[in-house]
Amino acid sequence: MEPLIYVMAILGCGEGDAACRLLAVVETRYRTEAACLAATEDQLLRRDDLAYPNVVAECRRAGAAAQPLRGRDIMQPEGGRLPVGRAQYAASGWFRSSR
Repeated sequence: MEPLIYVMAILGCGEGDAACRLLAVVETRYRTEAACLAATEDQLLRRDDLAYPNVVAECRRAGAAAQPLRGRDIMQPEGGRLPVGRAQYAASGWFRSSR
């Protein structure tokens, strides 16, 4: 059985019902989901030039199909809680897991 490998996708999201757009897949491959999640803040801070209201990181298993994400699915940092399984701002310590 091959070990699981995780990749990090960078998504640009607007507001409302518009689908988020895949902007990049980070070249680094991660051995665990935890390692991928730990790297999200650094990766997003490097992408401060992207022209989207919301830029999020998504850690997912390599080869897994991406699940659609819409701007309305992203909880803003003012919400003050971390919803499980939703995309968030890594720069604020929030992320999306593909579990």
